[in-house]
Amino acid sequence: MTEAGAESLAEMLDERQHLLEIALWMFGSDTTADHVVQETYRRWYALGQEERAAIAVPRAWLTRTAGSICLELLAAPETDPDHVPGGPVTRAQPVPYPASHQAGYGQAMLARHDRVARRFAAACQAGDTEALREVLAADAIVVSDGGGKVRVAVRPTYGADAVARVVTALLIGQPETELAIGSVNGRTGLVLRRAGKAVAVASVSVAGAEVTAVWIVLNPDKLQRWH
Repeated sequence: MTEAGAESLAEMLDERQHLLEIALWMFGSDTTADHVVQETYRRWYALGQEERAAIAVPRAWLTRTAGSICLELLAAPETDPDHVPGGPVTRAQPVPYPASHQAGYGQAMLARHDRVARRFAAACQAGDTEALREVLAADAIVVSDGGGKVRVAVRPTYGADAVARVVTALLIGQPETELAIGSVNGRTGLVLRRAGKAVAVASVSVAGAEVTAVWIVLNPDKLQRWH
């Protein structure tokens, strides 16, 4: 994305991997994840050159778009094989991204993600809503997945203030729970446990020094491997 000032090939590869992880988190299917990323970039290039140039943080825009596409697919009838080119959407259990793929990441990018994620985690652990707002991008998004087994909002929430409220309600100040930093799909995230059982897992997407998206898993079926 030359017009948006992509810093390097490594940055662009990391961006694509980041989008794949979003779709893998939602579906657990490499094929579906690849289709989501293709559609995300198709929508990017469908914008006019001036529209793309006006987007200050392309990664944040791509993150929101990929998340929206995932939600569109989740809302589509499972019997509709034409909704995604190449076959039906696979709604499988998500899996940790293979460690071999992690080797391709730039260490500086991983370190940056870790620093920002730890700021986010520290704000959550301290219950500091103001610090939480400060680490969130102004147009941040939060998506929560209850899998129909936990009563949570089914639509994403946008904006730093709204995201901070959702994160506070779901992760902060819960009675008899422990909020700890943990590895979520190979990157720094948060695990909320009660009586030794995971009740929520949060991963974040990062652009620059800000969190652009928060992905919270609440579906008990998906949390078993974090117990």
